[in-house]
Amino acid sequence: MADKQALESKEFDPTEFQHTRYNPLKGEWVLVSPHRMKRPWKGQVEKNSEDEIPRWDEKNPLCPRATRASGNVNPDYSSTFVFENDFPALLQGDSPPPGQSSHHLLQCKPAKGTCRVMCFHPWSDVTLPLMSIPEIVSVIQEWIRQFNELSKTYRWVQIFENKGAVMGCSNPHPHCQIWSSSFLPNEPAQEEARQKEYMANHGIPMLLEYVRLESLQKVRNVVESVHWLVVVPYWAVWPYEVLLLPKRHVLRLTDLTDAEQQSLAEIMKQLLTKYDNLFETSFPYSMGWHGAPTGEEDTECSHWQLHAHYYPPLLRSASVKKFMVGYEMLAQAQRDLTAEQAAEKL
Repeated sequence: MADKQALESKEFDPTEFQHTRYNPLKGEWVLVSPHRMKRPWKGQVEKNSEDEIPRWDEKNPLCPRATRASGNVNPDYSSTFVFENDFPALLQGDSPPPGQSSHHLLQCKPAKGTCRVMCFHPWSDVTLPLMSIPEIVSVIQEWIRQFNELSKTYRWVQIFENKGAVMGCSNPHPHCQIWSSSFLPNEPAQEEARQKEYMANHGIPMLLEYVRLESLQKVRNVVESVHWLVVVPYWAVWPYEVLLLPKRHVLRLTDLTDAEQQSLAEIMKQLLTKYDNLFETSFPYSMGWHGAPTGEEDTECSHWQLHAHYYPPLLRSASVKKFMVGYEMLAQAQRDLTAEQAAEKL
């Protein structure tokens, strides 16, 4: 009884006690266990690969003037360069439609699309945080051009970057991928449903209200400018996960003004430099843009707010990463470091 009374009289400290947090974008909960940060680590340690990368290599298929697996030779490009992926996951060509399913549990639908690779820079030994602001603006402008073209045909255009071998990136040359699909993938479909429901219930886009809330509270902010906010979301799963959000209501990349594009380049450089400085390494991550659907889905989308997700795996150092296994795969997401602690470290 005495122990129970002592516990009830103790004030809840989110940096000390386990608790769950709700992710309104996905309708899911994450378990936060800050006390686990004190445990010793005897698990896998990643090799910190900081080998010198040659600026140009004729055998690197992403370099200017290099020959790719398809036999095509890259131009001697000096800025960004986009080409059709030589090994695409989605194809544009006609294919036979799936036959009638033999059971309602065995559903299959046709899938069409296109996959492109976009090089950020002609040099292999630079990354986005090492590029100049004008060079990053060129990347953003090419994202917008690609999105504008592909969104006329496809329901979803996914721009994403995998950086670092630990994230499965097979080539260190600075690049991203652009996959466009005839269908709305799972992650944006979840966000579509949750944002639409929130708008109906509250009369304001969820992430527009969220960016205003975080701008006022300032406890999870990483970088803030006139046009943009970088925040470790309250419901973050990955240790140093962030959301990059415009401060005004923006549906898609194509809606950004010139001033917002310039400001985006500046805040991206600031964020990615902070990432690199955290563990003094070229920080690995997967990132991608989410905005209002397009193509056939380009109807009433005012519930959407443009945003970018950054998911870095590193947890304690340049060589210790977060694993999504066991409980995370079979029950729900779990993290040790609180979002507030992560923001403070960044």
